[in-house]
Amino acid sequence: MSGHTSIVQSPQWVAHTRLLLDSWDGLFDKPLIPRSTPEADAVTLFDAPFVVVAHGTQDDPILNYANQTAITLWELPLEQLLQMPSRKTAEPVHRDERAELLRRTRADGYIDDYSGIRISATGRRFRIHQATVWNLTDEAGQHAGQAAAFSKWTDLPRGLDT
Repeated sequence: MSGHTSIVQSPQWVAHTRLLLDSWDGLFDKPLIPRSTPEADAVTLFDAPFVVVAHGTQDDPILNYANQTAITLWELPLEQLLQMPSRKTAEPVHRDERAELLRRTRADGYIDDYSGIRISATGRRFRIHQATVWNLTDEAGQHAGQAAAFSKWTDLPRGLDT
């Protein structure tokens, strides 16, 4: 968690982590991480060996959560990731596919079989495998965005869509 301690321990980050985890727990029988205190959960999820990212409800949603594995995979500092429209995690040619994924998730609550090509800040391309994407729901039952988690990806050569 080096360099991100103050962010991860902030009340806003802890609350957002709780939203992510509570939304997951409401949809699945198995917890995303072992739960403890909200503060400990924020650290555990941030340091998890799998990717977790989330975005808000804007028309062009902005990423509002990324854990250390996501930061490493997308090769961007956390502060930059949290200002980026989530559509930019995919190349323009793959954005229609991504939009369909998000529409399906919004309609069904979650999907647990997503695979797709993404691109890092340096242009490194990778295919994610078996991602779970789920809707975030706040305590009032209102839609609060979407999140994704995955632990498998394969680096791809530049320019190859397979």
